[in-house]
Amino acid sequence: MARSLKISPEYIQEVKSALQANGYPSQQSLASGVGLALSTVKNFLAGKPVDYLNFIEISEKLGCDWQKIADKQSGNGISSTKNETSPFITGLPITQPHQFFGREKELKRLFNLLKRHPLQNAAIIGKRRIGKTSLLHYLKSITTAPIEQLRPNQKSDWLQNSATYKWIFVDFQDPRMSGREGFLAYILESLGIQQPNPCNLENFMDLLCGNLRNPTVILLDEIGVGLQRCPQLDDEFWEALRSLATNQTDGNLAFILATHESPIDLARSNGPGIYYFACPY
Repeated sequence: MARSLKISPEYIQEVKSALQANGYPSQQSLASGVGLALSTVKNFLAGKPVDYLNFIEISEKLGCDWQKIADKQSGNGISSTKNETSPFITGLPITQPHQFFGREKELKRLFNLLKRHPLQNAAIIGKRRIGKTSLLHYLKSITTAPIEQLRPNQKSDWLQNSATYKWIFVDFQDPRMSGREGFLAYILESLGIQQPNPCNLENFMDLLCGNLRNPTVILLDEIGVGLQRCPQLDDEFWEALRSLATNQTDGNLAFILATHESPIDLARSNGPGIYYFACPY
């Protein structure tokens, strides 16, 4: 069942005023910034219904509380059919590809880094709760999702030979990722590689150098949390991972990290290793 939201009439002027206040000189610049069609942005600002996920994304770009400005009388929006899982739950990331909207500009840039050898590292930087985790899940699932699980005409052919790619999602909020050995063991297990004894950085690198034959993308979520909790994620650790991606695996390995801080800010608190790891080659 279609769901949509629109701005309550008393907030339309306030939302329009937020356009330039948040650095968008025109509706086109906002559309480009959010990765949506200009017509969607125009409808939003005119108080016309737009898809509820687009409504939330545009509201956040403008620094507006979407729950406050949404028209409560429209009868649209927060609803779901009995047999359909509703993504409209504050705080939970989107994990189903058909429920993800927008970010075409970011998706194009990221997949361009992954579609040819050598694969390239990338950093997704944004405010908390802006959708970084949802974007990581989408990267992981969209290229191999069955067509019956997608929206009509939803783009999924971002990569050639997408079935050969391996994707590993790492959540540093998971306490099992709070130590270096736990992280390394999880990566090896996800790749179907038997863990060495001891499972240290040197043995980990030896195994990946000899066994990584397919394009592999490791998605690192909440990397700031990992840096705070685990002193072992030090310069030696990040420099080793960068060396793996750049020199040791024939261009088959890339890391995409998500953080609310820039690599420069992370380096100020944690050392230069994370900066050189996160920055483009």
